[in-house]
Amino acid sequence: MTRTELEQVLAEQREEIRGWSEANIVPRTEEQLVRLDSDLAQVVIGVRRSGKSTLCHSVLRKSGLTFAYVDFDDERLAEATGQDLNVMLEILYKLYGDFQCLFLDEIQNIPEWYLFVNRLLRRGLRLLVTGSNAKLLSGELATHLTGRYNPIELFPFSFGEYCVARKVDAQSPTTWAVGARRAALDDYLRDGAFPSLARPNAPDASKYVETLTNAILERDIRQRYNLRHATPFRTLAHYLLDIAPTVLNYTTIRDRLALSCSPNTLASYVFYLKQAYLLQGIRRWSPKSHLRLRGEKVYPVDVSLMDNRRDVFAGENLGWRLETTVLLELLRRARPKGDDVYYYQDPRNEADFVVCHGRTPLTVVQVAYTLESSKTKVRELRGAVAAAKALGCSDIWVVTHHEREDLTFGGFPIHIVPAHDWLISS
Repeated sequence: MTRTELEQVLAEQREEIRGWSEANIVPRTEEQLVRLDSDLAQVVIGVRRSGKSTLCHSVLRKSGLTFAYVDFDDERLAEATGQDLNVMLEILYKLYGDFQCLFLDEIQNIPEWYLFVNRLLRRGLRLLVTGSNAKLLSGELATHLTGRYNPIELFPFSFGEYCVARKVDAQSPTTWAVGARRAALDDYLRDGAFPSLARPNAPDASKYVETLTNAILERDIRQRYNLRHATPFRTLAHYLLDIAPTVLNYTTIRDRLALSCSPNTLASYVFYLKQAYLLQGIRRWSPKSHLRLRGEKVYPVDVSLMDNRRDVFAGENLGWRLETTVLLELLRRARPKGDDVYYYQDPRNEADFVVCHGRTPLTVVQVAYTLESSKTKVRELRGAVAAAKALGCSDIWVVTHHEREDLTFGGFPIHIVPAHDWLISS
């Protein structure tokens, strides 16, 4: 790009952020994880449209630091290369003056961006970086910025944040407030938690999710990894979103979809889907590491992806939606503390989630939309207790849509709680 073209784009982006307002901005829990007083690059990463840019703008405004901004997701910068970055930096100093922090939005779109970032870190400039591909953490950053970055994962809105966006009281114990939270939970399970869909006058969910899914599959995956065979990749992606949560068996998937590619190729496709945060995967718990590598279970990063796409007949699937919602909340809570989330399965029993810190089990979480059937209740409690016995863990929770009870089963105390309370508990 010419210098004139770059300056025009960056000047227009500056005007855009000057018009940015804090009105109606929902505070995100992850804001407290950003350390702008650190000499490490602060890297906020997550699925497209999860609110990364808004979070960063909010943190910067609250910090009082002067900053410059580049949005690399701007289509006018699609052809920009690493050679353009130094020219951009010169233009930014011209436009903003001597700034204290540089905010680089969706930086993964620029080849060899990490060389530029590394140089700025050596100069002592504070950096705030966002990206929509986990390869930033597992690849470029880990290789080129070893020990010089602070990663912050961001998911779509938690239920508590969703309540704030919808102006629903998330704390009051009154009957009216509890009813409002239950109604909000039903909307949350149906519509999902992408910030744009949580606000008043939200866009049409089906069109929004369809466009977002296509952008992730095409721009964040197919183009980035130069996938030659788009049809089997897209077929697999939509199939997994249709049936998730599901345990992966690549041979079965290949045969069921009549795909000509190998199971190894399908495994690579799933890896890319996880890298782009479209899917989240958890492993089966086992004390043996080689067994933990088998039977990965995948979930969509938001429940709206389950059905707000073309040619989908997923139905309500309320139990799967609640299970997915609980997993995403567990990941929000666990990963910043270095905890891991697994599922448990033995020949007779299953438990949805077990949370561990290293080899130390912390809690078992079972999810059941309703326990009104005595047969269902016994099955769910038996699975939770089996996991607790195997892990040597006594902290057991069963998250339901609306039921609440404290009881003892199989010698273990169990807390049954409604999701509208558990999701906003700390």
